[in-house]
Amino acid sequence: MVMNTESTTAIADAPAEVPRDAGAAPLSAGIGRYRWVICALLFTAATINYVDRQVLGVLKTTLQKDLGYNDIDYGNIVTSFQAAYAIGMLTMGRLMDRIGTRRGFSFAVGFWSLAAAAHALVGSAGGLSAARFALGIGEAGMFPGALKTIAEWFPKKERALATGLFNSGTNIGAIVCPLAVPWIAVAWGWRAAFALTGAIGALWIVAWMILYRPLAENPRVTPEERAYITSEPSPAPSKVGWLSLIPHRQTWAFAIGKFMTDPFWWLYLFWVPDFLNRKHGLNLLQIGPPLVTIYLLSDVGSIAGGWFSSMLMRRGWTANAARKTAMLVCALGVAPVFLATRTDSLWVAVLLLGLATAAHQGFSANLFTLTTDMFPSQAVGSAVGFGGMAGAIGGMLIAQIAGRVLQLTGSYSTLFIMAASAYVLALAIIHALVPRLEAARLKQG
Repeated sequence: MVMNTESTTAIADAPAEVPRDAGAAPLSAGIGRYRWVICALLFTAATINYVDRQVLGVLKTTLQKDLGYNDIDYGNIVTSFQAAYAIGMLTMGRLMDRIGTRRGFSFAVGFWSLAAAAHALVGSAGGLSAARFALGIGEAGMFPGALKTIAEWFPKKERALATGLFNSGTNIGAIVCPLAVPWIAVAWGWRAAFALTGAIGALWIVAWMILYRPLAENPRVTPEERAYITSEPSPAPSKVGWLSLIPHRQTWAFAIGKFMTDPFWWLYLFWVPDFLNRKHGLNLLQIGPPLVTIYLLSDVGSIAGGWFSSMLMRRGWTANAARKTAMLVCALGVAPVFLATRTDSLWVAVLLLGLATAAHQGFSANLFTLTTDMFPSQAVGSAVGFGGMAGAIGGMLIAQIAGRVLQLTGSYSTLFIMAASAYVLALAIIHALVPRLEAARLKQG
């Protein structure tokens, strides 16, 4: 990765452009903790989101036998989800900014839960594609809503940690799914697996509506905690037009990062169960422990990646240096994944995949947090939505590439080589576009 001298220093050193807030830790400990209740709700939503999303990958072999489709058809089914996710990222992100996260999140979770349950009614690959399309529209509300909530409820020095914590729920969902779904599918059939997992979202909506109120009017938040959260005000226009994001380098830095790295998370999520079946002969009931191991490791990576940059900031590093240093460490952690296809040991392959998913999640936690560093809270939902759309388009491409590569070669080697190099390249482009993480100067309207 080639960078100019000034930019390299911004990543590698620990400059003191922003002095350490020596009293931040003691202050935050005694002012109230309701913001972490909100983070816990986001964590639970992310868990449900990924349970509903992962069912298809866990049941891939079973569904292919019952519904009679091949790898290219499966790639098209995944592409249907990704196309809807791209559309939904734009519409849901803007929805969150317009109507707020309380109502917006409730709508998104309700929509995707109904779509997840609707998978139980399909009888063909075409029907499965339609259900996945609806699921993609609804699930696109998760990250724009969550990142907007983090921007509203956490001061800058805590945002990466909070993002890592809620984002770790995606890994819990990816752990719960391969443990519960095979058992449900064997006992009651694959249709029951979709119906039962889709019903969980209704319970979350009840909890969200009871516990969540905007920060300014939430009676459970102490005045001290409210003052602490708003202690780093960022001047912002009262209304941000979606098109006003397009001209800014900050928008494209985030979007390109998502476009280049999200496809490989989708690859792990939707195709790793098939990799374990092809390469190591694991059946539906055997696949649980390896997948649990992979996503437990990714859970650690999500929290550790957010903690690492937050820790550096508490020690006086700038947001720029802290975020990018953490992202560089994670980018290097993904690189060995290409070896997973070259080993005959199941558990060596599992550990390599676990390291790659952990590094991805750490990278992703900091990449998401860049939006809260570069955009006002009123625009975070739209900015995340735009970047999420770019990531979903990348996911569409990888689904088409994967289906055709596997149909022709039966090997994941090419796909994992692509994953090994994508993150370092993405970070280089991000750094070239925003060498110092300047705040975007947005206009009203």
